[in-house]
Amino acid sequence: MLQITCPWCGARAESEFSCGGEADIVRPLESETLSDEAWGDYVFMRKNTKGVHKEQWFHASGCRRWFNAERDTVTYQFIRTYPIGAGASGDSHGAD
Repeated sequence: MLQITCPWCGARAESEFSCGGEADIVRPLESETLSDEAWGDYVFMRKNTKGVHKEQWFHASGCRRWFNAERDTVTYQFIRTYPIGAGASGDSHGAD
């Protein structure tokens, strides 16, 4: 069974979590001025990276908090998890 390390609860079964998609997507500041095409790109277009990728995860059956994770999309290995806003220099929790 795959385990994911929640920054607050520690290592737990993958079944306790829900993936929220790509992390670090910034909402346009003046969204009311965007064209339909630009708004569609913001809402729907994602990188779909092959390799190391940053994602948002939700601990649905635990603390019910969101966090970021770096995960290899080829091997499915979690490299680290960290609280949203901690960024690259934040506390790092390795995968178990």
